[in-house]
Amino acid sequence: MSKVFSALSVSVDGYITGRDPGAGHGLGDAPMLFDWYFDGDTPSREFEGFKLSEASARFFDAAASRLGASLVGRNTYDDSGWIDGGAPHPTAPLILLTHRPVPGVRDRQTVITTGIEDAVAAAREAAGGKDVALMGGGVVTAALAAGLVDDLILHQIPILLGGGRPYFQALPAHVRLRLIEAVPAPGVTHLHYEVIR
Repeated sequence: MSKVFSALSVSVDGYITGRDPGAGHGLGDAPMLFDWYFDGDTPSREFEGFKLSEASARFFDAAASRLGASLVGRNTYDDSGWIDGGAPHPTAPLILLTHRPVPGVRDRQTVITTGIEDAVAAAREAAGGKDVALMGGGVVTAALAAGLVDDLILHQIPILLGGGRPYFQALPAHVRLRLIEAVPAPGVTHLHYEVIR
């Protein structure tokens, strides 16, 4: 059965964007969260244009090759400019969970307005047996609270941002994790956790 996971770049103090993210501003004042995508000499097999360190390429491509669909929240969708038709993965469909109207949904995009359970179910169906990636702090937190997340991957960047959008919002209870793998690489440490249920 396919897995539901999240794999996001995050500062040491837990932010996935800098300050003032939004449409036209991208992810705010923290582009360094993504420098590791381009600071190496090993091309990604999954994402054209990404040149990572050898260790990062191995780790990143292993996760990216599992992906069959992306499930994103509205803030991430707007901040990333996907309203113009983009998606976080070059071939996988995008499922958007939102409660606000979306003008002009594009190819490979599906809008779900009825909650995280329906959104995860739609993403699993769209993934065709492959895994579902969650993007955005609200979506990840809602899916964790609903017991729908199998793995968390943190691409931890050695910086303290002091503000921005947090990876996790308030959870109704503790979530226990088991470290599966830790891979140090230039400019990033890749941490793969299993969610213990």
